[in-house]
Amino acid sequence: MSWSILAALTLALCLAVLTLWKRKVEREELERELGERDKAKSQNTHRARLQYPQVDLSQCIGCGSCVDACPEDGVLGLVHGQAVVLHGARCVGHGRCAEACPVGAIAITLGDLSDRRDIPVLTEKLESTRVTNLFLAGEVTGYALIRTAVAHGTAVADEVARRVAAAEDERPDLLDLVVVGAGPAGLACSLQAKVHGLRFVTLEQSDLGGTVAKYPRRKLVMTQPVELPLAGRMARSTYEKEELVELWTRVAREQKLPIQTGEEFKDLAVHEDGSFEITTTSGRWRARNVCLALGRRGTPNKLGVPGEELAKVAYNLLDAHSYTGRRILVVGGGDSAIEAALGLAEQPGNVVTLSYRQRVFTRLKSRNEARLLEATQKGRISLALESSVERIDPASVVLSFADGGRRVVENDEVFVFAGGQAPQSLLEKVGVSFDPEERHPGLPIQEQGTGLFRALLVALFLTLMTVSWTFVFRGYYGLDAPERPFAREHAWLKPTSFIGLTLGVAATVLVLANLSYLLRRAPKFDWIPGSLQQWMTAHVATGIGALLFALVHSAMEPKHTVGGHALWAMAFLVVTGAIGRYFYAFVPRAANGRELALDEVKTDLAQLSGEWDRQRPEFAQRVREEVQRLIAEGRWQGTFFQRLAALVRSQRKLSDSLARLRAEGRREGLAGEQLDALVSLARRAQRTALTAAHYEDLRGLLASWRWFHRWVALAMVLLVALHVVTAVRYAVFGGS
Repeated sequence: MSWSILAALTLALCLAVLTLWKRKVEREELERELGERDKAKSQNTHRARLQYPQVDLSQCIGCGSCVDACPEDGVLGLVHGQAVVLHGARCVGHGRCAEACPVGAIAITLGDLSDRRDIPVLTEKLESTRVTNLFLAGEVTGYALIRTAVAHGTAVADEVARRVAAAEDERPDLLDLVVVGAGPAGLACSLQAKVHGLRFVTLEQSDLGGTVAKYPRRKLVMTQPVELPLAGRMARSTYEKEELVELWTRVAREQKLPIQTGEEFKDLAVHEDGSFEITTTSGRWRARNVCLALGRRGTPNKLGVPGEELAKVAYNLLDAHSYTGRRILVVGGGDSAIEAALGLAEQPGNVVTLSYRQRVFTRLKSRNEARLLEATQKGRISLALESSVERIDPASVVLSFADGGRRVVENDEVFVFAGGQAPQSLLEKVGVSFDPEERHPGLPIQEQGTGLFRALLVALFLTLMTVSWTFVFRGYYGLDAPERPFAREHAWLKPTSFIGLTLGVAATVLVLANLSYLLRRAPKFDWIPGSLQQWMTAHVATGIGALLFALVHSAMEPKHTVGGHALWAMAFLVVTGAIGRYFYAFVPRAANGRELALDEVKTDLAQLSGEWDRQRPEFAQRVREEVQRLIAEGRWQGTFFQRLAALVRSQRKLSDSLARLRAEGRREGLAGEQLDALVSLARRAQRTALTAAHYEDLRGLLASWRWFHRWVALAMVLLVALHVVTAVRYAVFGGS
């Protein structure tokens, strides 16, 4: 007994230490994620420019698969055990997070388009809402990812083929389709049009490749797993620009696509019969359908300053290696500007200055931000923040700064990356609407479907079959164990009968299938067919199915044997999985709901104190600092028990702080209603922070449930394996 007590005490202490250490690590990680979210808001990178992942917190179970799958650092993070968007502006729409989510809690959507007048209004078939048979595809729709562009082009060609096949009149004088643009969307549309045997032509004003062809030399292009019509799946996930354009050119040549370059799109006319007439710099084409795959870059924005017409001013950089020993100014703060500056700084003899009008960079990918920081620390790039170009001279550039200062920078080359004018006016002219009022309102966040319903339907069917089976043979299953061998049904219902063994083998197979979900979740096995959502569905269904098969295998009476213990472990595993699934959906969502409420309080406080910034800036700053201190004290300071003690003291400390703020406010001459609003906001902030902290503590306690579920699963597997070995040995050596 003494040895048992000592062993139990040692095991309990080890588990306690490991649990506390794990909670400490989790809390530190949570603080980092919350700090990163605050940083994103301060840099204005929390809002998406176009695409971004929309997380359904009612479904998220906090597995972290989406965070691991995202190739762009910092887009997603785990807060209170659930995925949240941190740096939304870094999202480029890869969609890997949505693919990796096992419960379908993420969808890649466009951002808030309620006031966006640069995104075209299209139907779900990518068709203009105003002009029938006029389609848009690729980057011009607001989606910049190559894979999405390929999907758009393919979908448009499929829809055109369907409409052409359904058309009753034959017009040999009309093409079935004209594709404008030979980027990834236009190329995919052309290839799919050939698959369908359409009569078409593709018009491109420069070279095949569209926007990608204008990328800097050797720029890495992320393609994702992409499958081109007629060409098959692309062999790699990343290509340099030259490799990608060469691949596309080869495919177009091998498939003999009717692509005509040097054809700048000028106009589109719609005739009374609904046909189109497309005008370019060298000709006219008539067609039933048109797909505009123009891209979004259009004409580059200019600075509008004296000297901008000089030959040394350029608006793109194709090859940084062409510039050595030059004094270079790069203007802009986006990824294109940073990549150009970094590329130029790597060339021998170059002196690179980067001018940006903001105080901080707000739209950078994390890897570009890290590379820029390294380059500035090593002196390869000189930053001129909060600056703008005032004048460009043949041998210098004059920069003006937000504080009123000016600087003359010696200069040989100027590269301007100030964005571009999308071909919006041209598109509006041909009948594409950009009016937000015509845009169909986006669907609210709602249950996306985890596959749990389908899994439970399968489980319900198996359960009803089991109930029916036991009802039919209720006479046998109702007998006591000593009486069963004398029953007529015993020969074929006992565990060692053919039916019993078949059900046992089926239960074992289902156990293996259930565990294979863990294998599929590992990133190195993402090549296994089927989405994680489908595998999660199978995980639930096979777990319940294995229990039912094992129950009938045991003749509905598990004994005090290894097999009986394995059955009880299996039943316990199903119960722990169901409980964990509920708590991992509810508790984190409640904590994140408190975080969202806390954000609202902070916003209200910023608006209230903002009214005092001009006349009483010092008091406004003290108010914000005091409320922030109250929030911090209610959150992650100390252990769980220390925060319980702090909860008892918090009301007194809150009252003292608010009384002090109210007294200072009166001295500053603030109105009574303003002070009442301040006190109310401070109380809400502190109370909300405390609630979020204690929800987080509850989530932390429940976090051990997942590990408990896994240990039960391991024990069950070992018992099943031992039961199988025992059964085989009995069959071979022990008799019938």
